Amino acid sequence: MADTEKTLLIKRYASRRLYNTETSDYVTLEDIASFIREGRDVQIVDLKSGDDLTRQYLLQIIAEHEGRGENVLPLAVLTDLVRSYTTSASTVVPQFLQMSFDMLRDGQSKMMENMTTMNPMAKMPGFEAMQAQQEAFLKAMTGGFSGNWPGAGAREEKKSPEKSDKGEDLDAIKKQLAELQKKLSDLDG
Repeated sequence: MADTEKTLLIKRYASRRLYNTETSDYVTLEDIASFIREGRDVQIVDLKSGDDLTRQYLLQIIAEHEGRGENVLPLAVLTDLVRSYTTSASTVVPQFLQMSFDMLRDGQSKMMENMTTMNPMAKMPGFEAMQAQQEAFLKAMTGGFSGNWPGAGAREEKKSPEKSDKGEDLDAIKKQLAELQKKLSDLDG
């Protein structure tokens, strides 16, 4: 996660090419978006002037995704953002957006935690498959960001030998059920 790794420094050369200082190779905007999705913090600086260009490139990544039809930001939100640049609300909007995203992350984290720890349905056969579907749905609804937020992937982190035993137990129960069905069929026949 971004908390445990240092910020990835990307340098922009005069040719506008982006250079990853960790791997010593050139990267694209899509590569940078991937780093961010993986939980890395990224800083993009102009090699010559030293100017921080991170905000400019992040906005460009968002614009490209929106331009490809990956509409995460509703038109009304985009319109309100443009309006906020010309009003006194421009000082409040960044704080409001940050708090909103923090609440979304926290809510998702708590929901995932509740699904795994406090839910009485967790003992029900097939619950893990249903939970995986819900996680996939959340990931799709949040544009793939769920893997980067606290609590995301909690299901994978909390796997223990007991869970694999449960899977084996389920297989054993299925096998016994199949054997019972065969015996019943033999009795009828």
